[in-house]
Amino acid sequence: MSCVSGVWPDVPSGVLPGAMIRTVAAVIFVALCIFLILPFFLLYTWIVGSAAVMYAVAMKALRATLLIAGIRVRVEGASNIPDGTCIFVANHVSNVDPPILAPYMGKQVAILAKKEVFRVPILGWAMRSAHFVPVDRGDREAAAASVDEAIGHLRKGTSFLIFAEGTRSVDGRLRAFKNGTFLMAIEAGVKVVPVSLSGTQRLMRKGSSVITPGVATIRFGPAVDAKGYALDQRGELRDRVHELVREGLEEDQKPE
Repeated sequence: MSCVSGVWPDVPSGVLPGAMIRTVAAVIFVALCIFLILPFFLLYTWIVGSAAVMYAVAMKALRATLLIAGIRVRVEGASNIPDGTCIFVANHVSNVDPPILAPYMGKQVAILAKKEVFRVPILGWAMRSAHFVPVDRGDREAAAASVDEAIGHLRKGTSFLIFAEGTRSVDGRLRAFKNGTFLMAIEAGVKVVPVSLSGTQRLMRKGSSVITPGVATIRFGPAVDAKGYALDQRGELRDRVHELVREGLEEDQKPE
């Protein structure tokens, strides 16, 4: 964020000063965790060959960040999360979606994330060690290679959280899903868990850098086993999961 003549240009009118203070405090806390604490766990991960401890600490740090930002999370349908490897498919309306969802998946998950995020020192290395996969949306060949990399991790037991719309929704309503996620699920033979995320569009609106305190609701729908679908049926799997995500959303987030 930049400040010109004492005015925050990306702060919507009506934002309370308390929200700005909480946002700054949350950003400072995250920065301290990344640059002062994370390096020690990266070294530990390199020594033991597992990111499990680093990931567990990171999830605790994310929960603390949400608390600082004034975000409360309500979880419904957690019993629908299957044992074993799976793909969580969620709608996407805000930049706070990933940090809100990740601590409540019930298991370690990796994410397909924009390649630019991996350029952040220390954080990028940590993401790589936890099997996060960078995606270049502007290069189809590179994007296909990212999908292949993710399939390899799935087959080795890494679950994934994927926003199958490909980008954030402008108006908060659910958009069409892209096929790549469901190709991954069928190739790896794993279950797909629909995730309906509500409320985050009001916590951080697109174009804003300020987090508004409030409540986010995560609804896990019934898992769909991709083993029951052939590759040429990925569209059917996509549509089934899309419908389940839609059913779990609030009315103002459902497609018109």
